Amino acid sequence: MDYVVVIEEPGNGFGAYVPDLPGCIAAGDTREETEALIREAVSHHVEMLREHGDPVPEPRATAGLASA
Repeated sequence: MDYVVVIEEPGNGFGAYVPDLPGCIAAGDTREETEALIREAVSHHVEMLREHGDPVPEPRATAGLASA
């Protein structure tokens, strides 16, 4: 399953979260580090849901760009 990941740069590193997996977050000093960490977080998050017998949410979020 492929989930949408939101990556933000608030000015002191990077943060990432997955809208379809509440609580699945990561933070790093660089974008590359954050991308690697969020991939790992998604994998662990889904694994933990399965281990506890909880449903794994289907990917529903979509992404797009808007011009100002």
